[in-house]
Amino acid sequence: MSREQTTGRFGDRDVSIDPAQAARVLAQIDRDELVAFLQALVRVPSVNPPGDTREVIRVVEEKLAAAGFATLVVGPTPEKQNIVATLQGQGAGPRLAFNAHVDVVPIGEESAWEHPPFGGEIHDGCVYGRGAGDDKASVTAQVMAAIALARSGVPFDGALLVTEVADEEVGGAAGAGYIVQNGHVQADFAIVGEQTFGQICVGERGSAPVKVTVFGKTGHAATPWKGVNAIEGIARVITALREELWPRLAARTHPFLNQSTATISMIEGGVKTNVIPDRASIHVDRRILPGETPERVVAEIREIAERAIADVPGLRVETSAPGGRLAIEADPQSAVGRALRAATRQIGKEVVLTGFFAGTDGKHFASAGIPTLIMGPGDPATAHTPNEWVGIDEVVEATQLYALAALALLGRKGR
Repeated sequence: MSREQTTGRFGDRDVSIDPAQAARVLAQIDRDELVAFLQALVRVPSVNPPGDTREVIRVVEEKLAAAGFATLVVGPTPEKQNIVATLQGQGAGPRLAFNAHVDVVPIGEESAWEHPPFGGEIHDGCVYGRGAGDDKASVTAQVMAAIALARSGVPFDGALLVTEVADEEVGGAAGAGYIVQNGHVQADFAIVGEQTFGQICVGERGSAPVKVTVFGKTGHAATPWKGVNAIEGIARVITALREELWPRLAARTHPFLNQSTATISMIEGGVKTNVIPDRASIHVDRRILPGETPERVVAEIREIAERAIADVPGLRVETSAPGGRLAIEADPQSAVGRALRAATRQIGKEVVLTGFFAGTDGKHFASAGIPTLIMGPGDPATAHTPNEWVGIDEVVEATQLYALAALALLGRKGR
């Protein structure tokens, strides 16, 4: 067993990898079969909105059912479907959930694409198409890794769950959120697939958007002294945020998640060109670290905004928070963290612990108390872009990592 400090449920689990078992599992990964499956997924336009995943989930279910998995297809609507496929082990032990999403963003202007967005074409060792990287490469790697474990016949404890879901691109309430909240996923650990270059992400920043609105008084623009200009008021707020809040956020850092950030991403205001504006607002895109809360974010911005306009009679400010979510962070010394590191070392890859730059479905598992890490194939810079692509070698490597992580965490040693 690893001598590293262990924590949490199954903290003393032996996650060493038996080389003979590893060879048996990896021998079941067929590159051609993997590529064909990824192409089949890309060729199903599961664009969100509207988010219809019925056909792509059918393709996934067919593959897993043929390999002996017990499959359950569920969703809040007939169109938004998710699959939970289970491979039961031979004894009691951890239950590991793989998760990735099958919905994709719209293609944008099709003329910007050099390759058909739903063609799944192969060029120079890469598969092209919307969702090729985000996130059907992870779906492919997880499904094929799970099938490799099943075909290998290597004995294992607990259970491996493969959850491929809808709705991630619009928050995941009808996807990962639905299957977790409705009790369809009973898991001790989760690995969420996103584009991480195969690096291990221990968490992701949260989000706490804030709308700041300054109110004034209308009047004729030719007599500005008769009104109170809300646009000038919001300009004061913007300046104050840059001078006061931005430096504070730069000092709030995290070893894996960089720093807290805020971006003024929208501004609106005014009534008419010849009317003094009595209302102006900004949207602040605020990304938060563990320990920060949406409630505190709103209070902090409100305090700065109120001070900024305090010496202008007739101005007042309101703040609102249209939703928000906490940052998530998993202990890299947990059993699943040690298993992923063991898998990474087993294939001769350097272990890199980092954080994910954007939001994922990991939040739904973490909010249920499930230790969750993020790892998958591909470059996140290609997500949501024309000519999206993923390297085939990257998908093969990720398949190996998922399979070996499952083996490390669930496998019975020396059998």
